[in-house]
Amino acid sequence: MFKTLRTAWKVPELRKRIMFTFWMMALLRIGAIIPAPGVNPAAISEMLANVGDNNLLGLMNVFTGGGFSTMAIFAFGVGPYITSSIIIQLLTIAFTKLEEISKEGEDGKKRINRMTRYLTLVIAIMQASATTLLLYNQNILISQTVLYFALTLLSFVAGSLLVMWIGEQMAVKGIGNGISLIIFINIVASLPQTIISLRNSEIPIAILAIVLIIIMIAFAVLMALGERRVPVQYAKRMSGRKVYGGQSQNIPIKVNLAGVLPVIFSMSLIQFPEIITSIFVKNPSETWLTVIDNLRWTTPIGGTIYVVLIFAFAFFYSSIAFNPVDIAANMKKSGGFIPGIRPGKPTSDYLSKIATHVTLMGAIFLSILALTPVLFQVFLNLPIAFGGTSLLIVVGVALETVKGLESQMLMRTYKGFL
Repeated sequence: MFKTLRTAWKVPELRKRIMFTFWMMALLRIGAIIPAPGVNPAAISEMLANVGDNNLLGLMNVFTGGGFSTMAIFAFGVGPYITSSIIIQLLTIAFTKLEEISKEGEDGKKRINRMTRYLTLVIAIMQASATTLLLYNQNILISQTVLYFALTLLSFVAGSLLVMWIGEQMAVKGIGNGISLIIFINIVASLPQTIISLRNSEIPIAILAIVLIIIMIAFAVLMALGERRVPVQYAKRMSGRKVYGGQSQNIPIKVNLAGVLPVIFSMSLIQFPEIITSIFVKNPSETWLTVIDNLRWTTPIGGTIYVVLIFAFAFFYSSIAFNPVDIAANMKKSGGFIPGIRPGKPTSDYLSKIATHVTLMGAIFLSILALTPVLFQVFLNLPIAFGGTSLLIVVGVALETVKGLESQMLMRTYKGFL
């Protein structure tokens, strides 16, 4: 990785892209530190101390680089944009009109991006309104007036849109995927907190924690690179005097096809009652508080529900991202076939069976990574700021960025044949 960066730095155009990405990352870190206008930082610290161990809020704080815990301008990070992208993707599959637009090439892509931006604005307004209402009810605003309420709300919305713009600019003028790099730098920013927590613990526990983190990193790399390759053979065909086809290829089916979305969705559903209660209910009943406590992932009930939801979302998203019927139809049109399997429906059934087995293994691995923070908190009493989910994102983005740099260098050094 470092060799690739050193080689890319020698190329003037790539050096400009790297510097642009660096300055955008610096801007993101500044925005994650500056509190939103109208917010009292001391009152925020007191509120978070009273909230206690909330896994969803902790994950949101990691993904925003600490901006959510300080209610900074970039408190929501790329959350609204990612949510809108997922919704648009699901709507594209559900509605034929949107699916046709997405297949119209560059023009269709621009229209889908425009819809995603508008939906990002709507989601940012909704999240900012709910968060500002929570701050208002908790007396965290500097002044309980309509002016400060509107000022704080607009600051959150503007910060979310600015983060979305920075991500798009990094994708065009920088290196790699801009949105992924934003999440990457925010997660990496939580590493100092983890190091500090290890320094304050006993030496044997710290050594054991370091060993577990190394194992988690290796496990995350294995998940990011793991795939099942289905061999495909293409029949030879004549076109004039030339012979086309006859080569062997493969269909890669990734082990972790759904990424970290199942973990985020599952955690959101489990923590949803607690968050809604903290916003709208001031004095909840003892029965309701017991239900909320049992939904925490450190309890047997909450952990079981958490794992079941991860499996459900993993299979749901994999069924959306991987369509064996379309793949089998395209293979049949191109004269391709899987050795030993007849084209058409037998091929789609075979691919569906393989995808189910691979998704099952991916869901098991994802559940193990998602539950690793429980080991640190329950058995080692270490409040690790990131878990296997965060490591999976960091490893995936790092590998993707390095591959992008290598392709950029290959494109600039390849001279072709005379």
